[in-house]
Amino acid sequence: MAKNIAFVFPGQGAQYSGMGKDFYNQYEKAKQIYDYASEICNIDVKKICFDSSDSRIHETKYTQIAIFTTSLAILECVHGIGVTSTVNAGLSLGEYTALAASNVIDIKDLFLLVKKRGKYMQEAFPTGGAMAAVIGLSEREVVAICNQMNGNIYIANYNCPGQIVVTGEKAVVEASYEIFQKKGARMVLPLNVSGPFHSPLLETAKKKLEISLKDVQINNFIIPYVSNVNAKYINYSCDIKSLLSEQIVSSVKWQQSIKEMIRQGVDLFIEVGPGSTLTNLIRKIDPGVEVLNIQAVGDMKTLLKVN
Repeated sequence: MAKNIAFVFPGQGAQYSGMGKDFYNQYEKAKQIYDYASEICNIDVKKICFDSSDSRIHETKYTQIAIFTTSLAILECVHGIGVTSTVNAGLSLGEYTALAASNVIDIKDLFLLVKKRGKYMQEAFPTGGAMAAVIGLSEREVVAICNQMNGNIYIANYNCPGQIVVTGEKAVVEASYEIFQKKGARMVLPLNVSGPFHSPLLETAKKKLEISLKDVQINNFIIPYVSNVNAKYINYSCDIKSLLSEQIVSSVKWQQSIKEMIRQGVDLFIEVGPGSTLTNLIRKIDPGVEVLNIQAVGDMKTLLKVN
């Protein structure tokens, strides 16, 4: 029986030095993506991704283009063996790879948008922001603590049951750790990001992205994607540009998105890109659903049973 497949794509924080290098070396399609990214963005994307001495991989304005390029390169290889999806989704930045997979926006425009998005987000709050994953508390408990804090702290991501990411001013986020733990959180994990993403503190980035999106053409695409903002299937008739700009300052409804795709009949999720964060989250959201993770050439063999 044919599988109802969703491709899912990772966001910022999934990056690591050497990501995608084996695909670059072994697949011409992947090499072409890295070379095209470097040309279009006027950045040596290969060096950022592959050179362990290049610290730019952890700077937002470079991280985002590096992860997007790597995920897209791996996606091309997956498509190359005939595996396709019925819906796509990505966590935060990963939503832009989902747009590519669904052919919502042309690749060249997406590269330029991702480059601008990373730049705008870094400029909006260059220092003094932080994010952390709170493990072991309910949504209601986390929201209540955020509301009682004196300062800017917000819900950034609804990742999975018992895992919610908070975002905001660094001093406020760090002051919340002790309170979360006193309320029973098993763990509070600071995230490897450089800003208070998915919060109103990035309003200036949202406004700049709105302007950049004005001249971007939305294709008459067939394969839907799921929006982080509302966890709904998005088609050509939706206000896609508003959703993309709103995404920068809104909570990422990842758990709700996965549940919606399962409700719509998805029975196989394939995480495409660096890391295995989404694979782990999906297994916590629904232990019964099948999930594959493609981040290295050796993982491609797991797709043979799909095709």
